[in-house]
Amino acid sequence: TPIINPPQSAILGMHNIVDRAVVINGKIEVAPMMYLALSYDHRIIDGKDSVGFLVAIKESLENPIEHLLGGEKGIKKNFNI
Repeated sequence: TPIINPPQSAILGMHNIVDRAVVINGKIEVAPMMYLALSYDHRIIDGKDSVGFLVAIKESLENPIEHLLGGEKGIKKNFNI
């Protein structure tokens, strides 16, 4: 867990990517997983905002092309697919 040091208001911890057993469509499979941890000062940052930030980071890591190019339409537009 990352520790906040003054004058920080938040810190994001990103662990290494490791193959882990996960259930996908009812079957146990091995998939790369990475843990994210966000520590923040609750006096400054609302919990709802911090969850939204973590979801945005997760989605960006899982789908970098969609994030960078503005979704599927952006991909098709930029690559003439």
